[in-house]
Amino acid sequence: MMFIPLWKRVLVFVTVILSFAYTLPNFVSEETRTQWQQSLPSWMPTKSVSLGLDLQGGAHLLLQADIESVVKKRIDDVEQYVRRTMKSDDLSYAKIESGKDGVTVTLKSEDDVSALRKIFRQADEKLVLDTEGDVVSAHFDEAGLKDITDKTISQSIEVVSRRVNGTGTKEPIIQRQGDDRILVQLPGMENPERVKDLLNKTAQLTFHLVSMTGEGLNVVSMPMREDPTSKLPLNRRPLMTGEDLVDANPTFQDGAPIVSFRLSAKGAKKFCDVTRDNVDKPFAVVLDGEIITAPRINEAICGGSAVITGNFTVQEASDLALLLRAGALPTSLKIVEERTVGPSLGSDSVEAGKTATTVAFLLIIAFMCLSYRLFGVFASIALFVNMVLIIALLSMLQATLTLPGIAGIVLTMGMAVDANVLIFERIREEIRNGRSIISSMDTGYEKAMASIIDSNLTTLIAGIVLYAVGTGPIKGFAVTMSIGIATSLFSAIMLTRLMLVIWLKTTKPKALPV
Repeated sequence: MMFIPLWKRVLVFVTVILSFAYTLPNFVSEETRTQWQQSLPSWMPTKSVSLGLDLQGGAHLLLQADIESVVKKRIDDVEQYVRRTMKSDDLSYAKIESGKDGVTVTLKSEDDVSALRKIFRQADEKLVLDTEGDVVSAHFDEAGLKDITDKTISQSIEVVSRRVNGTGTKEPIIQRQGDDRILVQLPGMENPERVKDLLNKTAQLTFHLVSMTGEGLNVVSMPMREDPTSKLPLNRRPLMTGEDLVDANPTFQDGAPIVSFRLSAKGAKKFCDVTRDNVDKPFAVVLDGEIITAPRINEAICGGSAVITGNFTVQEASDLALLLRAGALPTSLKIVEERTVGPSLGSDSVEAGKTATTVAFLLIIAFMCLSYRLFGVFASIALFVNMVLIIALLSMLQATLTLPGIAGIVLTMGMAVDANVLIFERIREEIRNGRSIISSMDTGYEKAMASIIDSNLTTLIAGIVLYAVGTGPIKGFAVTMSIGIATSLFSAIMLTRLMLVIWLKTTKPKALPV
């Protein structure tokens, strides 16, 4: 019998009502949505679908990480560690060489090979060791290099995300692409110059004493930020770095923009000790190889807070504070591709998508109504609700809608009525075989169900695979298509069936208009 339990009816009605409620924010202004978010409870529907770069314009940046410099630094660190440890352990060596692939140590005695291998293991457990007589070589194999690359890209993405989000950019897309590249898409941003400047800086903050002698192996000359032709000799080894910095904010001192920063408990103690031991000595604050300021230490700074001055503009102070808060990049990032999509092109894409969706919707309705008459009307209503369900789910998930995503929606519109076509054709066949109205409808739904599940399941599997292996627009297409498959099953099997049951019980027809 065409019987639907009460709880299923309630579920269908509640789902439809909620779908309209969650779709509504997409049809009001951004100002109205902001007011709703401020005044309504957090569980109320106030979110809208986010438009991708191709629909609202913006900037597209492809960044490449300098992995070679990271590997070189790891090798240099290993070399320095081996030198220091061998000296402290009184191990003699004839020669230490470091190259692109690793570090090689030639010992004076083969008796020290075991001790040296232990030192290498302590320096970096990812090293692969080779021994030949009194020569021990250490290098990173393919697995070790992959581990370094993965960690570098992961950390870079985290820092880039903090920097981009700190500029107030809405819904940025930041993800890995390939082995050593990062894709950054900034929807709605027409001029990405400020973001590019932020991403071009590694933000390595260090504190150095100014060298009194001005020469020697442990001295390096660095340019002043205000005047690159003016340089100061600094002690090569920093007294401390910005790793212990926990917060930084732009502020004003005597009417001039400055940056105030706060250190962790460990960093505060270290900073206190450093400044206490170097009172009356010039002290340089260095960011990415440029001296920002070089004041004299008048007294120990032990409160865990300090300021950085340097004739900043308000924007420069704000950007410097943002860089320090976000943290340092593990390596430099080079912009290898840059595109800007204008808002007019984005609005054209939106209009084209609306036109395609509307035309597809009207053609499907016309076909269904002409082919199946009243049943086609029910299927058309379910199709409209299916569209609302898709938009509601995209809004709830805060998914980013792109032009390929719209293509996925248009595709699922045809697939949404496919289930109804199978059911209606099966009902026609049963009517021709002499069955009663109710028996024909029961059998139609029962016999068509296996075909409907099979066809939608195979398409859903394809969507999952596209999402798993695809990137960018491919993922957008896969998301909307997969959501559309789920909602079309609900609208075809649950909603259309409920409308038919209500119609049957209300009108008690002598024949089916199908």
